Amino acid sequence: MRQALRWPSPALVISMIALFVAMGGSVYAAKKAKISGKAIKVKSLPGNRLKPRSVTANRLAPGVLASVPTAATGAPGVITGLEVDELSLGEVPEAAHAQTADFARSATDAETALNAVNAVNASKVNGYEAGCLPGTQLFASACWQTSAADTAVPPVAAAQSCATLGGALPETLQLIAFSQEPGVTLASPNEWSSDIPAITPPEFAVVTVSPTGALDFAPRTDSRKYRCVFPLLR
Repeated sequence: MRQALRWPSPALVISMIALFVAMGGSVYAAKKAKISGKAIKVKSLPGNRLKPRSVTANRLAPGVLASVPTAATGAPGVITGLEVDELSLGEVPEAAHAQTADFARSATDAETALNAVNAVNASKVNGYEAGCLPGTQLFASACWQTSAADTAVPPVAAAQSCATLGGALPETLQLIAFSQEPGVTLASPNEWSSDIPAITPPEFAVVTVSPTGALDFAPRTDSRKYRCVFPLLR
């Protein structure tokens, strides 16, 4: 004789239905809900779980890139140009000036040389100040004193005085050419140059130039006025 099947009680049926509804609702909610950053525990996601280009540079903590292992050593180090896509970088501010300054040490140097026809017009050349100090004028790529010294001295003393100031006595032909410049007058009777045409030990003669540009010779014991010539770079 077969045993009759027993139907579950109403309470059991209702509890099972409630269980299925609750489970289905949780799955639905999980599919539809969006997880925000607040719901993620700090340091719980490794970098390899992030989508490439999903994190912008302004969301990174300062200095975080300095701890990235380098490709060459695998040890923490700084980011080099090999790791940077140069196409992603814009023009560096003020670097446009450096495009025409091949020998500028920095962008600062290049700014002052951008419109220079030559080094004479630039306020800086290779990082050094370029120009003539007060009391001198530009001639033959150097700075010449506009006036001769007040005191006449022997040639060796004149050369020592110029050397102390960072200059030298002018060469003969240059001194003659400089004497022809507007507003330039050499001291009378003549000025020392740096040229020595004759030596008779222990004596020697030094070339001098008169205000008219004429050449003369004076022994080393004579005294004449002089002017110094300084390099353009100071």
